[in-house]
Amino acid sequence: MFEIVNKETVGPNVTRYEIKAPRVAKSRLCGQFAIVRGLEHSERIPLTIADVNTKTGTITLIVQTVGKSTLEMSKLKKGDSFCDVAGPLGQPSHIAKYGTVAVIGGGLGTAVVYPQAVALREAGNKIISIIGARTKELVILEELLGSTSDKLIVITDDGSSGKKGLVTDALRELVENPQTKVDAVYCAGPVIMMKAVAELTRPMNIPTIVSLNPVMVDGTGMCGGCRVTIDGKRKFACVDGPEFDGHKVDFNELMDRLKTYKGHENKKYEEHKCELLKGNT
Repeated sequence: MFEIVNKETVGPNVTRYEIKAPRVAKSRLCGQFAIVRGLEHSERIPLTIADVNTKTGTITLIVQTVGKSTLEMSKLKKGDSFCDVAGPLGQPSHIAKYGTVAVIGGGLGTAVVYPQAVALREAGNKIISIIGARTKELVILEELLGSTSDKLIVITDDGSSGKKGLVTDALRELVENPQTKVDAVYCAGPVIMMKAVAELTRPMNIPTIVSLNPVMVDGTGMCGGCRVTIDGKRKFACVDGPEFDGHKVDFNELMDRLKTYKGHENKKYEEHKCELLKGNT
């Protein structure tokens, strides 16, 4: 069992957990993830390991409550335990000294790019972070990401926080500014957002790394559910990724595959909608 040593709300239906998992904390590298089960009957959920503390043997997970299993997880309290935490899984992020790196997080993708920003800065890069969300209430980890960035840009669809617009608007301003040379981009968030970022940087040949989020079950390459097409070749996000060259990803195929279980997901959501509306504890 994996004890919850700390739990806090960081956004609407978004919870930050600090979990006792010393072996995972000791082995984890930036960019890797864990497969988590809250209760014995819960589904297996892939979650980015946002941070670790090797002294306390804890890992940090950030979870959005969107369905039955994450709702059950949200009801667990400090002192309770998760049933399973398997990891670290996946390939670690490729961290190098580029110069100036734009780190872009859309929604919950901010939890993915935060450890990348930390590692990239430790490698000697200048970090310009862009956080995107639909509205102010959905902006997460602003203070934390700001503390590890040389510049932080917040942008919302409705303009309720930071600038009004899309992350691609902020990125375009950066790359078209003759006084700012962006040497690489790291990006995580909705697939349509990652696709737009990759299309923006493609003609400029700016290296662009994206973290993909296909349906994943076992996390070891056995089920094949997370297969993606990269440069015309079949890859599995759980063992070959989750990070890939954004200019080589078949985003259209990924978006189509993500629709496969939408009907089932919506049905489960409606079944538990009343509980979800009660809010998290």
